[in-house]
Amino acid sequence: MPPYRPRTGRTRAIRRCVRSGCPASRARRESSDKPQAGIGPWPEVLGARGSTTAQPVSRAQVREAVGSALDGERWEEAPVVPYVRGRGKRPWRGPAVLAGILAHPGTGAAPAGAVQALTSEGAVAAYRRLDGAVPGLGPAFFTKFLHFAGLARADAVPGPLPLILDSRVAAALRALAVPVGLAAGVPGAAAAARWTWSAGGWTPHRYRVYLEWMHAAAQLAATCPAWPDDRPDLLELALFRGV
Repeated sequence: MPPYRPRTGRTRAIRRCVRSGCPASRARRESSDKPQAGIGPWPEVLGARGSTTAQPVSRAQVREAVGSALDGERWEEAPVVPYVRGRGKRPWRGPAVLAGILAHPGTGAAPAGAVQALTSEGAVAAYRRLDGAVPGLGPAFFTKFLHFAGLARADAVPGPLPLILDSRVAAALRALAVPVGLAAGVPGAAAAARWTWSAGGWTPHRYRVYLEWMHAAAQLAATCPAWPDDRPDLLELALFRGV
């Protein structure tokens, strides 16, 4: 695999963003014909219920909100901020889906069990606990919760910290895998890439492969002068933004 050469200007912008908690990123509060008034809990960082304006929510704020919920054992609240921020400016059906997630009887037990697995067994075990546990809470969203829970409990997590895996990151990995497979002479490289990095439904095994690859790639990227050490989350953000 050829050495990864980041686009210096955009890489610097991402590094500044991550260091400052990505203050410019914005999460639209869940807004549509079903207002947030019927959704609870609703953490303070998301602002007033019922507003249809965009609310700035940085990664640092998400980490703080998740950490506070974990400290208080407010398990139903813990995934809310990562979910809402993950919706971004795509509010359609958001309130209805979130209300359904919060109303499910497993919503409290699933995050609690995942955090226990995260701190005792690691990221893949936590992924396994959440996979299919709550209807509507798929990997693209619950890996956001796991990522910020891992940051909040970083000292207690054995092995690599969880990273976000969603369809955009998978698409970036798929695009990288095709030329690498072709260069290595892999038969059906494009089909193999589509299967390996599909748009969703990733198994715990695939998440393990993803984490191992991302942490190894981050170490390789750190050999470049413009890339900081030990920042696989920065690589995830770069892939998400198409750098």
